[in-house]
Amino acid sequence: MSEPLLALASRNAGKLREIRTILAAAELGVQVSSADEYPGWESPPEDAPDYAGNALIKARSLASFADVPAIADDSGIEVDALGGEPGPRSARFAGENATDEENLAKLISLIHDVEPEARTARYRCVAALVLPGGAEEIAEGTVEGILHTVPRGTGGFGYDPIFVPLSSAHTMAELSPEEKDAISHRGKAFRGLVPAIAKLL
Repeated sequence: MSEPLLALASRNAGKLREIRTILAAAELGVQVSSADEYPGWESPPEDAPDYAGNALIKARSLASFADVPAIADDSGIEVDALGGEPGPRSARFAGENATDEENLAKLISLIHDVEPEARTARYRCVAALVLPGGAEEIAEGTVEGILHTVPRGTGGFGYDPIFVPLSSAHTMAELSPEEKDAISHRGKAFRGLVPAIAKLL
């Protein structure tokens, strides 16, 4: 008997690895496929004003296109000194097609002159599960931290090289995948979806 399939509405390789690891640790016995496995599907515009809306837009789109249960998330970094920015615009902070490096460089430039103790921030993630029949579930996770202005570490992606969780002396990019998943916003959000995913089995 083959494992139940969940389609991830993302082509981000780092995100796919993290979510596969998180759900594997939950011992659900599910297979998570990348959006790359569904030729013709294009990620819809993420034009909702919040994380939940954007996650649901993507999951609804792929669930309808592929006729399989779909998962998606939207996440971002909220910097207190910037009034909570970039928030849901984190992936497009430096422009619509900005790279991780460009987004990171822009954030560093904006916080460079902020006092270290005032560089408080949090990662927030909302994960969504959408079934082809229309049933939906969402879960949210956050992790608080402090930002550095000199990137450290080669793991993770996005803003991980400058984000130091309050529970650690290391940036997210310096943590092992297992250490990161245990405390990350994405780990918390997808673990929150586990009961809903388990109902599919």
